[in-house]
Amino acid sequence: MKLISFTRLGRCGFGAVDGNNIIDLTEKFGPEINSIKRIIELELLPQLEGFIEDRTPDFSLSDVTLLPTIPDPSKILCVGLNYAKHQAETGRPDVDHPTIFTRYADSQVGHLQPLIKPNDSDRFDYEGELAIIIGRGGRCIPEETALSHIAGYSCYNEGSVRDWQRHTSQFVPGKTFPGTGGFGPYMVTADEIGDYTQLPIETRLNGEVMQKATLADLIFPLATVISYISGFTPLSAGDVIVTGTPGGVGDKREPPVYMQPGDTVEIDIGPVGTLINSVIAEPSF
Repeated sequence: MKLISFTRLGRCGFGAVDGNNIIDLTEKFGPEINSIKRIIELELLPQLEGFIEDRTPDFSLSDVTLLPTIPDPSKILCVGLNYAKHQAETGRPDVDHPTIFTRYADSQVGHLQPLIKPNDSDRFDYEGELAIIIGRGGRCIPEETALSHIAGYSCYNEGSVRDWQRHTSQFVPGKTFPGTGGFGPYMVTADEIGDYTQLPIETRLNGEVMQKATLADLIFPLATVISYISGFTPLSAGDVIVTGTPGGVGDKREPPVYMQPGDTVEIDIGPVGTLINSVIAEPSF
């Protein structure tokens, strides 16, 4: 099942994807249930399959503006340096624990919405990543059961403003400029994915392959990441974990390659979908 967040006629909503169409689920389970996050919080995902079966779609994907898969997460936690080739190209040493930093919800845009290149930098880099959406929350989650806490998967372009990222040893200033991260096109529920380590991941910039790996290449697998994060902060339904990017980032190429206005970036994770964003310049203030 694929669930999507959108706006239509000035109203935020969510629905199930049916080919090129949407089955609108907004407020179908109650007047306050108008988001994927709320459905997850109320543990209603299992009921959706039966509800949407044989239903006629309500409108086309072309009739809506797509939002980030989860527009309103309580937490967005990102894993840095989680592929060996990316770690090697940065020159950073091996570590015993995942490198974790945060993004903010207003740094995200949806599928087919433009990423915004900040005026303050010419070093706006792509990072194709798998995002996981937490279903069942918890604290100090054991690795043995951690994967059962995943509600679904999505694609993420964790756009990075490299010079701001390096102002200090802390990554956050370069990771959360408004409109710099793409998240979508939808959430594919965990039951449709099976063994996530078999997923391919590929980033294309204007059609050229820039990053290519599989999720089996993660240094810290998803169960380890979930368990580690839940050790220092309680995870909640709808929280998002962005799991790391493969080698091939633009900043480490010779010469460097950065995203520019007019570019198109695709993050392709096979059955999880393909996230597509154009790039525009930040409006002048």
